[in-house]
Amino acid sequence: MYSKLPRNGTIAQVLGRQVLRSGTSVGANDREASRARSKAEFVAKIGDCLKEIDETEYCLALIVDSGCVPAGRMAGLLDETRQLIAIFTTIDKKAKG
Repeated sequence: MYSKLPRNGTIAQVLGRQVLRSGTSVGANDREASRARSKAEFVAKIGDCLKEIDETEYCLALIVDSGCVPAGRMAGLLDETRQLIAIFTTIDKKAKG
C-alpha cells in the first residue's frame, strides 16, 4: 500500500509511513505474544497488537479522508484491518476471562 501512495503528497507519505510502522508492529507484537512467558505478558502483548491495529485503521481512514486515495481503493485494506481488530479483541477477551 505504501509504495502505491502518491509521492508528491506530504500527507500521504507521512500517514503511509505511519501505517507501515504500526502495521508491522502488529506482527512483531503478535510474535512476542506467541512466545510470552506468562499469561500477563501474553495479555499485554495482545493489548499492544490492538493498540497498533487501531492506529493503523485510524491512519488508513485519514489517508482516505484527506483525498489521497479513493475510499474504494482502500476498502479492502480497511475491511481486513477491522477483521484483525475483531480477531484480536476476541483473543484479548478470552485471555482475560
